[in-house]
Amino acid sequence: MTISRRHFIKNGTIGTAGLLTSFSALQGLAAGNPAAHNPLYTLSKQLAENWGAALLSMQVTNRQNKHYGTIIYPPENEVHGRMGDTIYPFLYLADTLHNSAYLDAAELLFQWMEKTVSQEDGSWLNEPVKGSWKGTTVFATIALAEAVKRHGHIMGTQFKNAVTNRLHKSGEFIYNNFNIEYGNINYPIASTYGLSLLGELLDMPRYTGKGRDIAHKALPFFSATDHLLTGEGTPYNMPSAKGCYSVDLGYNVEESLPSLVLYSLLTKDEEVLSAVSSSMEAHLAFMLPDGAWDNSWGTRNYKWTYWGSRTSDGCQPAYALLAAKNPAFYKAALQNTSLLQSLTQHGVLYGGPHYASHGLTASLHHTFCHLKALVTILDHGVPAAPANMAQVQLPREKAYGHRFYKDIQTTLVARGPYRATVTGYDRNYKDYKGGHASGGALSMLWHLEAGPIITASMNEYQLYEAGNMQADNDPLGMPLTPRIELQEAGNTYMNINDFSATITVTEEQGITVVETVAALVSKTQQHPGTGKITCNITYRFSVDGVTIHYKHDGDSSKKIKIIIPVISASTETVHSISDKAVAVKKQHCTVHLQADKPLHTLPMTGKRLFNFVPGMEAVPFATDDNDVTIILEVV
Repeated sequence: MTISRRHFIKNGTIGTAGLLTSFSALQGLAAGNPAAHNPLYTLSKQLAENWGAALLSMQVTNRQNKHYGTIIYPPENEVHGRMGDTIYPFLYLADTLHNSAYLDAAELLFQWMEKTVSQEDGSWLNEPVKGSWKGTTVFATIALAEAVKRHGHIMGTQFKNAVTNRLHKSGEFIYNNFNIEYGNINYPIASTYGLSLLGELLDMPRYTGKGRDIAHKALPFFSATDHLLTGEGTPYNMPSAKGCYSVDLGYNVEESLPSLVLYSLLTKDEEVLSAVSSSMEAHLAFMLPDGAWDNSWGTRNYKWTYWGSRTSDGCQPAYALLAAKNPAFYKAALQNTSLLQSLTQHGVLYGGPHYASHGLTASLHHTFCHLKALVTILDHGVPAAPANMAQVQLPREKAYGHRFYKDIQTTLVARGPYRATVTGYDRNYKDYKGGHASGGALSMLWHLEAGPIITASMNEYQLYEAGNMQADNDPLGMPLTPRIELQEAGNTYMNINDFSATITVTEEQGITVVETVAALVSKTQQHPGTGKITCNITYRFSVDGVTIHYKHDGDSSKKIKIIIPVISASTETVHSISDKAVAVKKQHCTVHLQADKPLHTLPMTGKRLFNFVPGMEAVPFATDDNDVTIILEVV
């Protein structure tokens, strides 16, 4: 009688020696994973096990429940159509922890997946709703193919055959439907790895060929000047008035670049690997020193969650797996993973720093997607940490003055402990209006000790993807972006809407000066009925603080407001020093805001304003004066 590996796992009789026969274990040893000095490996393994245990505990195992087999987070109470992606992490955990509960959970989840979201054409639906988007079939396919390739040896014959047969169907769907113009660029790029992986696993050379074809057709999507990946929004080939194409940091670093890295490593495609490595360096310029991704300007920043993007997998498969090429890549993966760990509570990843303090539930999507990313690098092998780790710096850790990114009309500033982003990016996501901030907005102000002091949000919070976003039910909700604003005849006019704004940057004896000129316009770029109102905003960044001068030529009777929301969790103390000065007490420092005109606080529901983009609370300070200077300092 043949005794299956599953039997051994259930009875706890398999030892380490048996596990070393697996491809993943051998690859891990080759990469030096068990070595003492590999904090990324250690942290990724701990976090993956933490998330996995939480997901396992939430699986619906009552046969009478209509959602039998899937995983539901009780406080959220949502059924996510992509939950089947978790099959791969569950099989990894079954294999590495010798725990059959994960194997049983994976099989049960596959049955739910086939019953609930599987389609006759070989696709899976993004949500368990008729007519839902099918493009995410490529992510489910990659997850199941990785599961079979790396952990098929612990799957029962019937289960393994069922998954393999199903992959033949999804492979045909991807092969027949995907091309370089299929959806946003993340979908065709993901198919480069998905098709190549299936080509190897199923011995289908035509899949491999099409994967390579799409990969090389993606190369022109790297922007000419800044080497950023474009295509996150259609039409692909139509530039904005300022010559910009659609770029989204979150989707690029957490989905597209990792897919190209995995494709390149699998197929040994040096041309694509070289291009994606260069682009990864360009994108890394936007990582904050704490591991957050500054997507305050991206086309799809409606999914920005400070650490990344709501429904993508994570930056680790790109930056960790190419860490041998650049020590900063290792640090980027480590810092981001550390940030994910810090925002995890009870085994669930929260969508921003202040979800918990604002009493909001997390979306389970964040956890199972990012679990896949960590399992991917653990299976592929995490390179050893750089020998000179203490000396490795991320680009934004360096106080370099300023850098202008022409392809997104955005300037990054680095002075002393302050990091800032000022954007005039004029590319909407498709035909949606009122998305990311523009108009010369200060979309990020970050400090070494205080963390984020100012961040942008969507100019108008809209559920572009209702199934993947959380509704804002606060009647007093508003954007987090500092701005000049006029409410008139049911319309909102803001300088941060103005795609035609101009930005000029100069250096003056250790001070970076950013001057912006914009107009108050609606989300459709229309002026108020009374005519054009010009806004002049000047930012002065020094090692000691940030000075902002706001001025507009609007009629004082219009009650035009200058609004400066300051990021502050409701657990922090805000102290009014005078009618022109406040202090926000943080854990290790205090943020001082000083104005030359009186300030007041706008109405809030509760103790703080909250915005899901990027998941932060704030106190909205304002003045009705048309000429005011604000000084922000951290002490």
